[in-house]
Amino acid sequence: MTQTPASRPKRILFTGGSGKAGRHVIPWLLERGHRVVNVDLTPLDHPGVDNLIADITQSGEMFNVMTSYANFDELEPGTGVPAFDAVVHFAAVPRILIRPDNKTFEVNTVGTYNVIEAAVKLGIRKIVIASSETTYGVCFADGEVDPKVLPVEENYDVDPMDSYGLSKVCNEVTARAFQRRSGFDIYALRIGNVIEPHEYDLFPGFFANPQVRRRNIFCYIDARDLGQIVDLCLEKDGLGFQIFNAGNDTNSVNMPTAEILKRFFPNVPVSRELGENEALFSNRKIREVLGFREEHDWRKYVKG
Repeated sequence: MTQTPASRPKRILFTGGSGKAGRHVIPWLLERGHRVVNVDLTPLDHPGVDNLIADITQSGEMFNVMTSYANFDELEPGTGVPAFDAVVHFAAVPRILIRPDNKTFEVNTVGTYNVIEAAVKLGIRKIVIASSETTYGVCFADGEVDPKVLPVEENYDVDPMDSYGLSKVCNEVTARAFQRRSGFDIYALRIGNVIEPHEYDLFPGFFANPQVRRRNIFCYIDARDLGQIVDLCLEKDGLGFQIFNAGNDTNSVNMPTAEILKRFFPNVPVSRELGENEALFSNRKIREVLGFREEHDWRKYVKG
C-alpha cells in the first residue's frame, strides 16, 4: 500500500516500539509523516525513529520522557520542548511464562497506569493502549475452554484466568477511569496474534494441524495492518473511551468459518450470521468505526 501523508503530522511518544508489534507499527507511522519517539528498554534501530531508554514502572521517568526533546534538532528553535500530540502504549511483559506471574501483572498494570496518568496530567489528549485477545479467557486458560459466544466482539464479558490477560482487563478499566476523569480520547486495542511478514511460513503448519490455533480463536493480525489500525486511531477523534478488536478479516486456517465452528466449537452459541471466511475474532467494529481495510490477507503469501 502506498501511503498518503497524514492529515497533520503528529509528534508521538510510543512505548514498547522495539517489540514484535511495535517495530512494524513505528515504520508505518514514520511513513505517514509523523515524528515518533520510541520509549523502551532497548532502542529500535530504524531510520528516522528517536529513542529514549526508560522504564514504564517508574512514574517519574514517564513524566520525564513526555516532557523531553526527541533529539538534538529540537533544541535549535529555542522555544522549549514541543508537546506530544499522542501517546501509543505497547510496552509490557508480552505474555505469561516469561517472568513470574506477579511480576507480569505488576509491570503491565503499574506501567500502564503510569503512562496514562502522565499523558493525561500533561494534557496529551489522544492515548492508544495495547490490550489483548487474551482478555477473552481462551488463550491462556487452564485446559480447553470454550468462548461463551461467537464471534467474540468488544461487548463480550471478558474473564481471563491468567496473570497476563487479567493485567490487560485491569488496564482497560484504568483507561476508562482516566477517560472519565479527563474527557480525552483513550482507545484500547485488543490485539490478536501478531504475525510478522516473515512468519507466514508458519501457516502451512496451521493448515495441517488447525487445533494449534484454537486457543487464539483462530485469529491473527498482520503487524503491518496493525500499523494501519494504530494510525486510524490517531486520526479519529472524539470517541472517548473505546475498545477495538485488532484482527484481520478472516481466520488463520484454510477452512470455512462454519467448518471451524462445527469442528472446534460445536457447543458455543453463534450470535449472528457470519460470512464464509469471517473471523471468529471479529474486527467488524474497526472496519465500521475506523474504516480499517485489510491489506495483508494471509492468502497473498501462502498457498493452500
